[in-house]
Amino acid sequence: MDSLIVGSMAALWLGILTSISPCPLATNIAAISFIGKRIENVRHVIYSGILYTLGRSVVYVILGALLVASVLSIQEVAVFLQKYMNELLGPILIITGMMLLEMIKFEFRGTGISQKALQKVKSDNVWSSGLLGIIFAMAFCPVSAALFFGGLIPLSVRDGSNTLYPALYGIGTALPVVFFALLIAFSARSVSKAFNKITKIETKARRITGILFIAVGLYYSLRYIFGIF
Repeated sequence: MDSLIVGSMAALWLGILTSISPCPLATNIAAISFIGKRIENVRHVIYSGILYTLGRSVVYVILGALLVASVLSIQEVAVFLQKYMNELLGPILIITGMMLLEMIKFEFRGTGISQKALQKVKSDNVWSSGLLGIIFAMAFCPVSAALFFGGLIPLSVRDGSNTLYPALYGIGTALPVVFFALLIAFSARSVSKAFNKITKIETKARRITGILFIAVGLYYSLRYIFGIF
């Protein structure tokens, strides 16, 4: 139970960190503008935010469930992971942490789908926010790819959570967007100040998370690979 709680909190935090990272910032600004465009109708903004969150979560749940289930459904792979998952998790966390600290950089073009599809999502219909969430969730970039594939998926495989963790990750990616959309609806003047604070916090949060990933990865490596602890 404790492992599930910690894993759930980690999944939610990885989603939040993904949302406030510079990499997906352009799509998030577009999402904030889209969800909060009806500032005179707070209920519309709330419903749009909920559907946007559901849209993102559905994509991550489907993708996470397929990846985790496909890995665990292969008996040889499942047995291998049950035996060596703790040994593998250490190096994976270290590499992911180094990516977050920009010690390792790699080119990742992403799907590119969000830029094209955004032009098609112009309806004022509240349901279009759900479609927007689905579209933006599929637009991976280096940071989001590292956090999802390098952080969330190994965590989900370890705990056998093919739906809960991806769902929480999806909620986490939508929370800052919904927050700013509601802020626009309730108090437009406060948006710029709050947004500037969030962007400053992101750098520190990403670095702290990267350091924690490396620290936990070193612990797992020393304990399960070298048997020191």
